[in-house]
Order: sequence, then structure tokens, then C-alpha cells
Amino acid sequence: MSLMDHRSFIRPVTAVAWTSNSITCPKDFTVIGITEDGANANFTRSFGMKSGYYLCYSKDLTGGMVVSDIQIISDKDSIPPGYCYIVEHLEPKATVSKKKRMCVRIVPASSVDSAVLDIKLTARSKMMLQHYTYVGDIHGYVLWCRKGLFSGPTPQPKTRSVTLDFGKLSVDQPSAPRPLRPSNPPSNPSGRLSERRHNLPTLKENSDKPADGSLQGITALDGVPFSLHPKYEIDTNGMTNQLNSQINNIRVKSLQDIENEYNYTFAVEEEAAKRIKPTLPTDGTPSAQ
Repeated sequence: MSLMDHRSFIRPVTAVAWTSNSITCPKDFTVIGITEDGANANFTRSFGMKSGYYLCYSKDLTGGMVVSDIQIISDKDSIPPGYCYIVEHLEPKATVSKKKRMCVRIVPASSVDSAVLDIKLTARSKMMLQHYTYVGDIHGYVLWCRKGLFSGPTPQPKTRSVTLDFGKLSVDQPSAPRPLRPSNPPSNPSGRLSERRHNLPTLKENSDKPADGSLQGITALDGVPFSLHPKYEIDTNGMTNQLNSQINNIRVKSLQDIENEYNYTFAVEEEAAKRIKPTLPTDGTPSAQ
């Protein structure tokens, strides 16, 4: 009997395993300790078994994988392609009977629409479970599974914690320079770069750098931040008002003001040029003309 339940949207089974008890069972697994007809689900009916074990399953979708099918095969059968034997979480020296083995097919959750939603055990094969698929008999028990559409966990938006220390926030603080890369020129670390350095012609710098943009074209001064001496820096707490007042007192001179202040007529030079230079007579005595 096989029935796909398309009406229920629940978390699928992601792993199936054997466990000795609740201590050896992983924290994300659920142990099936009682069958649907009230019997103990301890697999201790095989000959020579020193300790029993239980079936457990997980619905943790952290790994992104789901169980799409379950099969029970005998020791003479080869495992089907794409299947694997279930994991064993047993106590030391404990073993699982190999006469019949349980194998599962685990696939990525994004690759299928339906998967195994639940598994149950019964002790009597005549008992039927509605909406469940008969898997097979194993060690005196009957394994059932229910398949259907499943729903993954609702994706939660990632929240970012943004905290700003407004007391230390300043627009004048330089940012850390980024690592030098061939296609990533050094950024301006602050607005206080030397204007002389900023206005230097870049013709020679560009000519020294190869056209392919390799690291050989990077000079020793690339990426070095240039800033003013600390004594010329503006104290944002106490010097702002003083600087504003000094800026307001600056008088902008017009072209005529500059001409009047620095006007030079060269009168002295012209007077000196007009002077008559003395000449020397042939007898060697100076005479004025």
C-alpha cells in the first residue's frame, strides 16, 4: 500500500539511525520506543544479541538534506544505487543484525518536492496504518513510512547590529587605507591632504606605470597618507568658533586694491637711467661733458 499525503505540509525526515538507548542517541533524533500497537520497540529478537537497540530519526533541516525513500534489504541483496545504510549510534561492542538491513536515499531538499514525513513501527504485520506506506519486515517488526509534500523552515531575515559612538564620530578622522591592488588605486584617507601633493602633475607617475597595471608600476609613496601637522589641525571642541571669526574678518581685496597697494612706478630706475655717464679723455684725466 502506498499513499502520498499531499494535504499535510510538515517537516520531513532528514536522517534515520540505530541507537542503543537515549544516552547514545544524538540530541536532534527522536527514539521510537513503543510500537503503534503498544509493544516495546527494542530490537532484541535476533539470536546471539547481547543488547538491544532502537530505531530513531531526525527532522533537523540544518544540513539541507532529506530522506526521500526507505528500503529494507536482506544480506544477500546489494544496496540500490543512490542509497546508503543508516548510521549506528551504539554502545561499545554492540552490534546490529545484518540479516536484514535498512537503507535510505538522502537527497538535497531543494531537488525534491516530496519526502518521507514520518516513520512508525508495528509488532503485528496484520495491523494497517492509514496514510502510511508499508516498507517491510525487519527483525520481527513492521516498518511504515508516510510520504508527502514538505515545507522547509521559513527563512528569517538577517539582522545587522549597527552601533555608532556619536561622541567619537568625526568627519575629520581618516579611514584606514585599503590594501594596494593593481586595479585599486589608493583612496584619499582624509580631506586634509596636502594641496601641494594633491596638485602635483601625474604625467610622470603615469609614465612610470606599465600599461598592464601590474604591481611593478606601484611606487613606494602610493597609498601613503599625507596630512597636516597636528599643530595646524583644528580642535573641533574649542577652535571652531575662533576659526569662524577669523574667516569672517578676512577682507577680500579687489583688483584695484591690489594695484594701489603694490603699485611700483620704477621712478628710481628711470632717474638713474637718465643720468649722464662720465667719459674718460685720451690723456687719462676724467672730464665731465
